[in-house]
Amino acid sequence: MSFSIPSDFASELYFINGKRVKGEGEQTFPVYEPRSGAVVGQCPTASPAVVDSVVRAASAAFPEWGTKTELERAAVLHKAATIIRDNLEEIARAEVRCNGKPIYEARVDIASSADTLDYMAGIAPAVLQGDSMDLPGGPLTRFAYTRREPLGVVGCIGAWNYPFQTCMWKVAPALAAGNAVVYKPSPFAPASPVLLGMILTAAGLPAGVYQVVQGEAETGQALCEHPLIRKLSFTGSVATGQKVQQACASKNIKPVTLELGGKSALVIFDDSEVKSAVAAAMLANFLNQGQVCTNATRVFVQRGILEEFTNDLVKEANEKLVMGDPLNDDTRVGANINEGHLNRILGYVESAKSEGGTVLRGGVRAHPAGVENGFYLEPAIISGLNDESKAVREEIFGACCLILPFETEEEVIRRVNNTSFGLAAGVFSKNLARCHRIAAQLEAGTVFCNSYNDTEVNVPFGGFKNSGHGRENCPDTLKAYTQTKAIYVNVQDSLEHCF
Repeated sequence: MSFSIPSDFASELYFINGKRVKGEGEQTFPVYEPRSGAVVGQCPTASPAVVDSVVRAASAAFPEWGTKTELERAAVLHKAATIIRDNLEEIARAEVRCNGKPIYEARVDIASSADTLDYMAGIAPAVLQGDSMDLPGGPLTRFAYTRREPLGVVGCIGAWNYPFQTCMWKVAPALAAGNAVVYKPSPFAPASPVLLGMILTAAGLPAGVYQVVQGEAETGQALCEHPLIRKLSFTGSVATGQKVQQACASKNIKPVTLELGGKSALVIFDDSEVKSAVAAAMLANFLNQGQVCTNATRVFVQRGILEEFTNDLVKEANEKLVMGDPLNDDTRVGANINEGHLNRILGYVESAKSEGGTVLRGGVRAHPAGVENGFYLEPAIISGLNDESKAVREEIFGACCLILPFETEEEVIRRVNNTSFGLAAGVFSKNLARCHRIAAQLEAGTVFCNSYNDTEVNVPFGGFKNSGHGRENCPDTLKAYTQTKAIYVNVQDSLEHCF
């Protein structure tokens, strides 16, 4: 199915009642194109009053969608997935302009998003079925059954590192379960969720069922506190996640899903196949310019292969990390999201150097030909730090790989778990018994054995400890966008009381 992205796309970044609109607000924020550093628009910030009107419009639209059968809703979502696949290249290019990631990565993200729609729509009829229970006296006298019902209007606050995909991870299960959605993107990457609104509307989603508002902290707080928002799903930093959870409990009680930060680790034992371990370290640190919540910036390498691994990793990075305009097919390192974030990463590099670290490559700003004013960083590999250094303790959220030697299994398990985060971890060893043993002891929501950064829509994704609670993807996520109602049925003509 054909689909067209307007040339003035950045001028209308709200999606209200089935249409792109400019939005209302006394304050605005600049919309950047990370690849070029250019300001491509100014977007109004939604006030609490605007948020209220949008939520109420979604609430009015909800009954039409919520009372459809799972199969009727699935037909719309499957059609939206088809539109995405038919227009993948155009959508991927828009994602690059929104986020700065290389086009080859954006294509994967957009294709995966279509898969998410198909998956959630496909499993909904089975997952959302109720149960029937016999009660004392037998089914000829009384029984009970359950219904899984949509919550109503759910609020979602998205991240800037995967604007289209993280939006889909929230919106697809919410819609498949019959809810209406009010979505607030990150102000750093506001455009992609509006594209999704256009796609869903073209597929037949009723107007008002999916709304997009723009803004910063005040807008997000208004969404969290709104009494008609029945659930909130947030992806972002721990500090903001804490504020989200507090705001969601300040006016009324609602369930909250939090997918927060990480300080993940990749453990490489000396019996590993070094070439594969190097490939994993590349995947664990340099995808999406290192702006990945599961990034394993802490790469623990057993001393027996430390020198070989380090040399091979630096060589591989020098050869394969081709930086350039992210719209070019051969680019493998694109732009960071904005100037402030780029400087934040550079600050961690300087901190590492001041604490005794050795920068083996990268760690400086870059100016690729044709996009010299964009937000580019030469990916860094650093050795020589201890576990208490700032770069090892804190989430960097950038392409900054830290190589840390270790001696024993017991030692490295303790060091990996010595963090307030718990999103992901990886283990490399030819000894699969060791991999299983260590995976069971690591305090992380996802553990990769002899791989890294695999993501499949049917596998739960979420964190332990300060990395959040609740899960994205998988059938459990679909259930989390519903509420269970128990219904008792007396089939007899009479009822006796106990008095």
